[in-house]
Amino acid sequence: MTGHTTTTTTTTAAAATRSPRRAFLMHLGEMLLAMALGMVVLGGAIEGALMLLGTSLGAAPAAVSAAVMAFDMTLPMVWWMHHRGHPARHNVEMAASMVVPSALAVAAHWAGLIGSDTVMLLQHQLMIPAMVGVMLWRYDHYSH
Repeated sequence: MTGHTTTTTTTTAAAATRSPRRAFLMHLGEMLLAMALGMVVLGGAIEGALMLLGTSLGAAPAAVSAAVMAFDMTLPMVWWMHHRGHPARHNVEMAASMVVPSALAVAAHWAGLIGSDTVMLLQHQLMIPAMVGVMLWRYDHYSH
């Protein structure tokens, strides 16, 4: 009986320490880590393949570089969310929080509002707030 009480108390205490805010921040951290790993691993693999072909992403138009960056960051995020059991609609929303800002940055470049050297910077400046915005919109989901 004492062992059961200890287990129940330990489980209850562990659940109590995982506050909604902590769960939300843990998910945000997981998404940021997945994005960073995607940039390093996928970005490195793509850049390596391009080097074998005698070119690089640096030689590509800004729209292509932004699309590759969006892909590199989105794929591991969506894969990790799927792995963690998130519903497909949340995976799509999170992917959109990466793709839409990328498209906006490219559109701003095509409209002549920003230079090609600023596309990637604007893309990243828009992605993180967009991702956090989606997470806040679905706070009940990401906070447990």
